[in-house]
Amino acid sequence: MNRNIFQFVAALASGIVFGFGLSLSGMLNPVRVQGFLNVFGAWDPSLAFVLGGAIVVAFTGVQIMTRMKRPAFDDSFHVPKNRRIDAPLVVGSALFGLGWGIGGFCPGPAVASLSVGLPQTFLFVIAMLVGMSLYDRVWSRRT
Repeated sequence: MNRNIFQFVAALASGIVFGFGLSLSGMLNPVRVQGFLNVFGAWDPSLAFVLGGAIVVAFTGVQIMTRMKRPAFDDSFHVPKNRRIDAPLVVGSALFGLGWGIGGFCPGPAVASLSVGLPQTFLFVIAMLVGMSLYDRVWSRRT
């Protein structure tokens, strides 16, 4: 079979598992995320357990990757080489955090939450896509 088909199927399967995990953990509900970020009010620690599980899965994946010569469906691993903390990284992280706190979504759960059909989710995803396009057309050309 063509390697592109295997890549597509692997990405689709990963996305389905990720979306199912988000749904099962209740992270498609922005109120739960905002409850986690509300450390001085009615704090909801459930996201901490989801993040802890994600760290375990990511750590395991990186350990497996370092022992492999190459990935199963590609010629090489695509790992970022830049480890520098610079202004664009800090500003981008702050914008991400503000959007996450205000909207209660980050990109993955926002897309998965489209299946719920809430108007706020559609508005958030549209705004997210506009922001990504604006960055791509304006700021990414400056570098």
